[in-house]
Amino acid sequence: MTLDIIMPKMGESIMEGTILKWLKKAGDKIERDEPILEISTDKVDTEIPAPENGVLTELLFKEGDVIEIGKVIARMDTDASAEIPAAKEPSVSNVKDFTDDIPEVKPAETTKPAEPVKQAESEVSDGGFYSPLVLNIAKKEGISMSELEKISGSGQNARVTKKDILDYVKNRTSAAPPQQPKIEQAAKAVTAVPKKPAELPKQVFSFDEEGISVTEFDNIRQKMAEHMVASATISPHVNTMVDVDLSAVEKIKKSMMAEFEEKEGFKLTYMPFICDAVVKAIKDFPLINSVIDDSSVPFKAISRSKINLGIAVAMENGGLIVPVIKEADGKNLVGLARAIHDLGKRARVKKLSLDEIQGGTFTISNYGVFGNIMGTMIINQPQVAILGVGAAKKRPTVLETTEGDFVVIKPMMYLTLSFDHRLIDGALGGSFAMRVAHYLENYTL
Repeated sequence: MTLDIIMPKMGESIMEGTILKWLKKAGDKIERDEPILEISTDKVDTEIPAPENGVLTELLFKEGDVIEIGKVIARMDTDASAEIPAAKEPSVSNVKDFTDDIPEVKPAETTKPAEPVKQAESEVSDGGFYSPLVLNIAKKEGISMSELEKISGSGQNARVTKKDILDYVKNRTSAAPPQQPKIEQAAKAVTAVPKKPAELPKQVFSFDEEGISVTEFDNIRQKMAEHMVASATISPHVNTMVDVDLSAVEKIKKSMMAEFEEKEGFKLTYMPFICDAVVKAIKDFPLINSVIDDSSVPFKAISRSKINLGIAVAMENGGLIVPVIKEADGKNLVGLARAIHDLGKRARVKKLSLDEIQGGTFTISNYGVFGNIMGTMIINQPQVAILGVGAAKKRPTVLETTEGDFVVIKPMMYLTLSFDHRLIDGALGGSFAMRVAHYLENYTL
């Protein structure tokens, strides 16, 4: 039986991918889950595995071609008795070439131990087959072949997948976080300069004699623009804002900060607390965790029991990606913190898997990381709501007591909920935002 292999969808706003490298050629026998090719998009690099056992019969595109999502890129014969056909070369097609628009992301330099893994088409050792992508990651991370062979594989025939090696790297780097001598820590505390909010690079323009500069959208910006326009057209956006007192969160955060950083190897931020409060609020108002099926009249609201939180992350190449914390409702505060840190770090350098950027049911956008205190967002389709998080700032607020009213300084934060008014009315949207605030203001472990 002939089976079409298509360019898969890799995120809500991604509409095409570039073929980086064919790992197999026409006529090769392939096993299910064995990588066939490597592809790249604006937001993620990944392998495409074989959907079944069989023989690869035809490659329809060349390396470097940019292919629309859903288009057939190759064909295979799944008949076990099929003879290997004469190899067909990839067809020359009128495919858009945006490869020059895809920025190169340079991996961080690492100290490499002995026995570095060499770049190869593929490699087979006593531990089994290793795909070029796995070997490339091992090379970048300084993992020797002997170390690679110790990694347990979750793929077909216990093959090591991209996810397996990335999980190994994450656990290896976080297992023994560096510790500073107490004297050095104290010295840094005394001389520390207040951290400035994150800043975007300064923009430099060249203007013509008439004072005009024209900037053509690159592929990333073009796709983001199309996705945002579509969302604004589809969903009637309504926004509601709440002012949140973070005193309870701040107290708990300070009490566990030192031990947390020593154990986990990274700093505890407000975001895990916010995610935890959002999960609790969604459980109280499940309609927020829905999508709208508008393919027929009347429309249908499809609600999900599992809560998959998308966290918007700014990438190093200037784009935006939303990695997803799957089943966030099953994680505690530390588990959420680990997931946020891991996904955010890998998202910035395009090391996420396809599964990690799909299936979100609710999105959180932290514009406060740039120092902004308030803003409105565009809904991440096909979801029905998105929460914007402002910067936490110390502000004077009124404290009401039985002795009278007093002005006190508290850590405060604005949260903005943008929701789809086709499904979520003002009462539900406002109640949900206030419930998130309630859980934060009364936070307990």
